[in-house]
Amino acid sequence: MQATTVSRDPAALEAFSTAYRPLLLTFFARRVRSWSEAEDLTQEVFMRLADADLETIVKPEAYLYTMAANLVRDRARREHYRLAVKEDYANQPGIGVEYLDPHRLAEGQELLRELDLALRDLPERTRRVFVLYRIEGLPMKKIASELGISLSGVEKHVRRGLAFLVDRLEREP
Repeated sequence: MQATTVSRDPAALEAFSTAYRPLLLTFFARRVRSWSEAEDLTQEVFMRLADADLETIVKPEAYLYTMAANLVRDRARREHYRLAVKEDYANQPGIGVEYLDPHRLAEGQELLRELDLALRDLPERTRRVFVLYRIEGLPMKKIASELGISLSGVEKHVRRGLAFLVDRLEREP
């Protein structure tokens, strides 16, 4: 083989890519969850190859597959570690889903009833805009388009609705 490095000879890297990319993609696709992961790992092999000295690579296919196998092992180790950390975090007391005692559940239900009653006291248009934006999550532009009002009109109704509800819920004992 020529005494050159792939990184200094784009033609050599292109030749390696043409010859081995499909084989590496297949290798990775059988070992990872998605095609995009296989493509990412294949790209990583060629990025590392760009820094390698081709004259020291006696068996290119074996070299590439060794590099590929190492990448799969590294990725599996990282994934295992990530899942272990996530599980440890989730199992800590006070983390994740909290137990709702009957008292807290009753308080939440009462707050929802108060909110529902307060919403009913809003003017129709303000209530509709507020519900579409804050509860259903529609973008303001879409609400403006559907209701035939300006974007600033939507903003005004949301502000008024929020101010009214905050005032009403703060006054409730």
